[in-house]
Amino acid sequence: MNFTIKVDPATWQHYISTPVKGKALLMDPFTNKGTAFTARERDELDLHGLLPPQVSTIEMQLERVYENFQAKSTALEKFIYMASLQDRNETLFFRLCHERIDEMMPIVYTPVVGEACQKYSHIYRRGRGLYIGYDQRDAIEKVLSNYHTRNPSVIVVTDGERILGLGDQGAGGMGIPIGKLCLYTLCAGISPYSTLPITLDVGTDNEERLRDPLYLGLRQKRVRGDEYQNFIDRFVTAVRRVYPNVLLQWEDFLKANAIKQLDRFRNQATTFNDDIQGTAAVVLSGIYGGLRVTGKSMRDQRLVFAGAGASAHGIAGLFVAALVEGGLSEEEARRRIWTVDTKGLVLSSRPGLEDFKAAYARGTDEVAAWKCTDRSRITLEEVVANAKPTILIGVSATPGTFSESVIRLMAKINERPLIFPLSNPTSKAECTAEEAIRWSDGRAVVATGSPFAPVTFNGKKSRIGQCNNSFIFPGVGLGVCVARATYISDGMFLASAKALADAVTAADLAESAVYPQLSRIRECSEAVATAVIRRAVAEGHADGSVLVNLDKTVRQAMWFPEYLPIRYEPRRVEAGREVAV
Repeated sequence: MNFTIKVDPATWQHYISTPVKGKALLMDPFTNKGTAFTARERDELDLHGLLPPQVSTIEMQLERVYENFQAKSTALEKFIYMASLQDRNETLFFRLCHERIDEMMPIVYTPVVGEACQKYSHIYRRGRGLYIGYDQRDAIEKVLSNYHTRNPSVIVVTDGERILGLGDQGAGGMGIPIGKLCLYTLCAGISPYSTLPITLDVGTDNEERLRDPLYLGLRQKRVRGDEYQNFIDRFVTAVRRVYPNVLLQWEDFLKANAIKQLDRFRNQATTFNDDIQGTAAVVLSGIYGGLRVTGKSMRDQRLVFAGAGASAHGIAGLFVAALVEGGLSEEEARRRIWTVDTKGLVLSSRPGLEDFKAAYARGTDEVAAWKCTDRSRITLEEVVANAKPTILIGVSATPGTFSESVIRLMAKINERPLIFPLSNPTSKAECTAEEAIRWSDGRAVVATGSPFAPVTFNGKKSRIGQCNNSFIFPGVGLGVCVARATYISDGMFLASAKALADAVTAADLAESAVYPQLSRIRECSEAVATAVIRRAVAEGHADGSVLVNLDKTVRQAMWFPEYLPIRYEPRRVEAGREVAV
């Protein structure tokens, strides 16, 4: 990285110090201001003639780039335009996203990022982040050291096998860690100078990708078993050596691998899995918000899952923790959860149950008196009819799972049922927001994984809260980085869920929305970060000194997209390191 951020001791203002001039500054997205370079900077940095003569303000640039954004006719073209903007000017990219966050977040992340991952090899423009292939397993430290920053704060890593609800995308999965780290910056102010997206390429079992002559990943079947785990172990070991203080986030791994890697490494590194823990926290927050609408208590809730993947695993665990905090024993809390997968209700008599499914499986004696057609394959509707849940959560990635009859049954059982079709992208949602509202006669409290427009039923407008992990993981990351926490606990995610729920206003609840407006997401991330830090200190995972002026410390740690002055300060190498001339 050919620049450093410094503070002028005379004015206490931040500025960029760079040892390079001219076109090199324009080619680096972290130093490029385009037409916003001032007259002084153009003189000092040898930029005359390389730019049009008019000096623009950032507001003028925003008008120009937004006009170009609007001219794109499809969501994917808009995604490509925004990626290109980020490649040439990080500050302007994030400022546009900040100014128009409701419009930009669905473009730079879900749902459009799903299509971008599927077409990644065809829309590739410029490298970002690191690709670590299985064929590089003996040189991972060397690959890590090739990155432009020597001290990243956050790594998001995927192996591309379970991208959203779209499955194995191989190297195309790189769109996910890139997008996630955009949200770390946009939502919580993690500096883009210090984020690192990584794709671990162990091949792909997606035949469409393997047949594609333009596919950019390793053209081989996925490595599995001991070879795969050995590769992951080598990767984590290398990360700990090269970047010992980094936060490592796992993203979009297949369920079994996601759970295994979290369990394997959470006591060795500062790490978490957003699909498991971040999803759990944002869902639990939505439940807390929903209870403010229904007036019910947490300890009285009963939950049915449609889907039994990694996200269900995480949600179930944190839901149990909330019930235990509400006064139930752990065993009582576990009995408040029913899980339905593609084979029906998960029963303990089913052979070969995975650990997560076994933990929440129901005994055949429990369903002996249930009214159902086939007790060996009890349907979602039959589970709802007999278990009488207050909450229905969809993480199945199967559209149509929440049928009209299921929704109407939930509304018959509950005055205000909580119905969360969370699968994304939009095409994978268990039902639409409009269907959930209409089929419940306007009484359901609805939150969705993908964005949906407000729904009006019988003259009452419901704003559909998006159960978006962006309300949680960026703030958690900010808190961990500020506190220099050494461990990320489930208690820290429970604290984050409560902090987000507390950010829901009376105006939000009046519209049946259980999440704040996206326009307040930086405020929410700040609240989540402070809650995470307090919990980390209380649990002994961070030094208590961070609590002094905590709110101010967190706020000052949040990067904001605005241009800093740039100064030319040449350097020379002495004793193997650069020093100012």
